[in-house]
Amino acid sequence: MLSVNNVSKTYAGRTLFSQVSFHINRGEKIGLIGPNGAGKSTLFSLLLRDAEPDEGRVMMERGITFGFLPQESAPIDDVTVLELATGHVDEHHRWEVEPKAKRILSGLAFRESDFERNARTLSGGWVMRAHLARLLVQEPEMLLLDEPTNHLDLESLIWFQNYLQSYPGAILMISHDREFLNSLCDSILEVAHSKITRYTGNYDDYLREKAARMEQMQGAYDNQQRELAKMQAWVDKFKAKANFASRAQDKAKMIDRIEKIEAPVADAKTVSFRFPQPIRSGQRVIRMKGVDFAYGAQPVYHGLDLEMERGQRTVLVGPNGAGKSTLLKLLAGALTQQAGTRELGHNVKLGYFAQYRGDVLNMRHTVLQSAMDLPSRPGENLCRTLLGSFLFHGDDVFKPVGVLSGGEKSRLVLVRLLLDPPNFLLMDEPTTHLDMGSIDALINALDQYEGTLVFISHDVHFIRKMAKTVLHVSAGVLTPYAGDYQYYLDKTKAVSAREALTATLSNAQPVAYTAPAVREPPKSKEQKRLEAEARNARSKAKKDAEQRVAKIEAELATLDKRKHEIVELLQDEATYADAVKFRDLSAELEAVEPKIAKLTTEWEKAAEEVEKLAAA
Repeated sequence: MLSVNNVSKTYAGRTLFSQVSFHINRGEKIGLIGPNGAGKSTLFSLLLRDAEPDEGRVMMERGITFGFLPQESAPIDDVTVLELATGHVDEHHRWEVEPKAKRILSGLAFRESDFERNARTLSGGWVMRAHLARLLVQEPEMLLLDEPTNHLDLESLIWFQNYLQSYPGAILMISHDREFLNSLCDSILEVAHSKITRYTGNYDDYLREKAARMEQMQGAYDNQQRELAKMQAWVDKFKAKANFASRAQDKAKMIDRIEKIEAPVADAKTVSFRFPQPIRSGQRVIRMKGVDFAYGAQPVYHGLDLEMERGQRTVLVGPNGAGKSTLLKLLAGALTQQAGTRELGHNVKLGYFAQYRGDVLNMRHTVLQSAMDLPSRPGENLCRTLLGSFLFHGDDVFKPVGVLSGGEKSRLVLVRLLLDPPNFLLMDEPTTHLDMGSIDALINALDQYEGTLVFISHDVHFIRKMAKTVLHVSAGVLTPYAGDYQYYLDKTKAVSAREALTATLSNAQPVAYTAPAVREPPKSKEQKRLEAEARNARSKAKKDAEQRVAKIEAELATLDKRKHEIVELLQDEATYADAVKFRDLSAELEAVEPKIAKLTTEWEKAAEEVEKLAAA
């Protein structure tokens, strides 16, 4: 169907491909993976004949039809959504194409009322869905899809995934979604180090086969290096001896003639970055009591009771429209409840990572300025390190924020969160627009995070790595599962890890519960006096404890400030030139750190005492 033969391609002085060859047959479903900038999009351009190889040939069967979905944007005419999906077919064929287009549009979450809407009034994400519908209606013999799941909600993604499983044509897809690749792919093409390597099976099969290949290649390389070293040692030992000189020379020529095995090139590892830890919150992070919330006449929650404790890592799951994002916004304070109370715990610093990232960024800043413009005032070296792990390399850090793509803005918001982390972090689809390397960098950073995390995600890999508890949300009912995602799957007897994210539970019971009123007997004067004395004593003890907390926090702030000053001075080249100053600063840093640790322990005890007294 399609053949790439000995293709080489250089772009901006960099070799993307060198003598690469592969074939795509009818009906194959292939995942195209590789690090950012490796050449995946350039390969699409070569296959679509938008670019020509420097060497080699791209050959395909005569008359083959292609369909291409770009990652970010696609052109749009002044047409309705249905006209866009049907591809402007003539009246003769409209009667058979329209029903198919309507079924596909519905699968991608368009309502019937959207069909006659002008496509130009849609947001960017919905425009991409409409273009995706057009491709599925046309059913080309080969689909090229660049991150097709980025703009889909979870239920649309599941529908799309199931639809592609029976798609009759060949598919070549770029995707960061491991579950998507596992469900669809029968082979993987990896673009790395100017080569394209084919692996049989899905993404998990690729990981296993690649590890085995790397182990074999490393073994072969090591064995050859040991043999070459022995041969060279013999040559070095005998080349100066008259009786053996000619034999040593022959051996040296033999070494030169041996075809050398190249050392296997390992993938660049995810950057290991330890971001500043947030201040420690109290044990209870947030409490919501008797909360009601509705959108107009449509109720979402009634009498909701919910508490989150320090250190929890909770994923919200449940059907679309069940209230997951609404709950996250209520927790964040982005929505205000219409009844009930919402109380943040002691010392809670909240951070909300919304689905729409651009609202929190200054479009006139450069990427580096945006990273540094935080209350914690992180240094430039620290910012560049983390920006690099999220694929802002070299001069990328001087790009204006306003010209960044959706994915780049998403990565920048994550960088800002990780540089100045809150101790209560709420994240709505944090992996959208991130490639696999960035997702791994985020997982690596959050593994070290000592705060409380509540998130929504359709990335099963991310959920498995991050979630320690699961909270199922459906029709205003919360059902907690005191275990990780696998525990939730086992308990619900789920058929699919992906589809369990939107499952409706038949046995769900409301968490909110109001006890029946109990009539208390009247209190005596003596009982009232004793209770008043007890309240006054507790109030004084609480005030004393709060003063101790404030005093310790002031001391910690002073020590933290001095520590940052010392660290900055130690990073200054001028300090290295002054040996005495460098020694004195190093000694002061060694003395400051244990003081901070001791005061932090004292603060934790005092803060817990305040909490207990407040609860009493």
